[in-house]
Amino acid sequence: MRTVKRLPITLVRGQGARVWDAEDKEYLDFVAGWAVNSLGHCHPAVVQALQQQAQTLIHASNQFYTIPQVQLAQMLIEHSCLDRVFFCNSGAEANEGAMKLARRYGKLRLNGAFEIVTTRDSFHGRTLAMVAATGQNKFQEPYIPLPDGFVNVDYNNIEAIKTVTSPRTCAVMLEPVQGEGGVNVPDKSYLKEIKNWCDKKGILLILDEIQTGIGRMGTLFAYEQYGVEPDIMTLAKGLGSGVPIGAFLAKERVSVFTPGEHGSTFGGSPLICAASLASLKFIIENDVPSQVKRVGQYFVNGLGKLKAQFDFISEIRGGGLLLALGFTKDIAAEIVLECLKEGLLVNPVKPNAIRFMPPLIITEKEVDEALDILKTVFNRRSKNGK
Repeated sequence: MRTVKRLPITLVRGQGARVWDAEDKEYLDFVAGWAVNSLGHCHPAVVQALQQQAQTLIHASNQFYTIPQVQLAQMLIEHSCLDRVFFCNSGAEANEGAMKLARRYGKLRLNGAFEIVTTRDSFHGRTLAMVAATGQNKFQEPYIPLPDGFVNVDYNNIEAIKTVTSPRTCAVMLEPVQGEGGVNVPDKSYLKEIKNWCDKKGILLILDEIQTGIGRMGTLFAYEQYGVEPDIMTLAKGLGSGVPIGAFLAKERVSVFTPGEHGSTFGGSPLICAASLASLKFIIENDVPSQVKRVGQYFVNGLGKLKAQFDFISEIRGGGLLLALGFTKDIAAEIVLECLKEGLLVNPVKPNAIRFMPPLIITEKEVDEALDILKTVFNRRSKNGK
């Protein structure tokens, strides 16, 4: 089904930060499966884990414990502020489960409260409920009427959240940095103010770290940079470094599900958890987040030089290796195609902005290569008077 506007290439092979198409043309990949391929393509640690686990045990239902699932859960708990984990297959499922948990908490502990406050320009997934949670008209309009129980307010506006909080409110859910919404970074105090408000009202703070988690912002989790601890956190994308996995984590006091109230047939399978465990272990043991912070700043500095040179660049947004370059005109789609011709894959996150989500193992040399391609594309555009 034509649900994605695809670029006119077919990828057949990948290694590290590079991919090759069916014509054997090489590309530098700054999309990374939409921020999924944390360790790049076909990283040896992930490949080896998949091979070994595929020869041992591929799938078992969650009626039973399996070693890779328990080990992955233990590693996530040891390196985060949360206490319990549920594994699923995608970010949408993780957010759906997190919101179900918040509603269950509201029913049991908050006199039946069920509403969840989310923000405009957010993105929480493609299920019908997550479309309702996602504060973007272009995603919601085709599916009206939407499930109720969600209130969308302006991002980076604590007063907007305070205004809509009522006895029906059980949680506030937001992204520490909005990824799909354009790589929008809030004020440094925003998350802390929201957490203080949630604690004051006895409601839950859910952080959607599906795009920002697992090192992408320069710390293992983005919440660490804001001085807050969420009550519930969702993960996916970079957690598996290419394999389909999602998870939501919760504080012990919030973990109110009882057997039968939530589940997943494929969630937390031994094969997927083994690959995710290998990826997460490599990221932690090799302090990849510190590399992300260093290389990300190097990339920002390079983008800054381009901004000073080309007047159609309006701003640089983001942090770590989740960055966007804004333009004064709606030229993102054209820029993406021109970069494609030069061997660089980037993402048109907005009509007037492109997004960079390279593998976390990207090097300064590869960043320089990307910057050179961008400069070539921008120079050509300037000479043609575009």
